[in-house]
Amino acid sequence: QVQLVESGGDLVQAGGSLRLSCAASGRTFSTYTMGWFRQAPGKEREIVARISGSGGITDYADSVKGRFTISRDNAKNTASLQMNSLKPEDTAVYYCGARFPGGSGSSSNPTGYKYWGQGTQVTVSS
Repeated sequence: QVQLVESGGDLVQAGGSLRLSCAASGRTFSTYTMGWFRQAPGKEREIVARISGSGGITDYADSVKGRFTISRDNAKNTASLQMNSLKPEDTAVYYCGARFPGGSGSSSNPTGYKYWGQGTQVTVSS
């Protein structure tokens, strides 16, 4: 069992920055692919970024490439999302997810993740 707790969401002006953190419980954190997803009102949950267990492989949605950076610290059981040059369209609830090693489904799809945090609200004003 893995428990995830997100933090760092806030109200920020367009062009600003935020850093989201995801704290995980458990002793096998380094084996999980971690993903950051977001869900805006009336929309489906979508992938923002993902990072392999070792941290050596990262991938981003086209909409955030060059602005967001995903990272992880396996010694501290944390995953982070640095968000720069925020836009109003980035407004959403952001969730971190943990993908079980060898799990079914795609790591770019929410169904590929077994564990989720409660989410943290990011609001970007224009």
